[in-house]
Amino acid sequence: MTSRSDRDLERTYTRTQFVAKLRRLADALEAETAFTIQVAGERLRVPAHAEFNIEHERAEGTDELEFQVRWSAE
Repeated sequence: MTSRSDRDLERTYTRTQFVAKLRRLADALEAETAFTIQVAGERLRVPAHAEFNIEHERAEGTDELEFQVRWSAE
């Protein structure tokens, strides 16, 4: 089994790419199935039982909205 190292990265997508990823995620959520996505060369499988939250941050005149998906490693 491959060891999983800590990771914290951010990737910027075009509007078209972002919409396509959100659409695939929404389809998987509605179907209550796992969602697979590749981020910076690593393929991730988000299980159907993942938890979801929305976070809003405001600092120094800038607002940030994060859609978060969280799950435990299987």
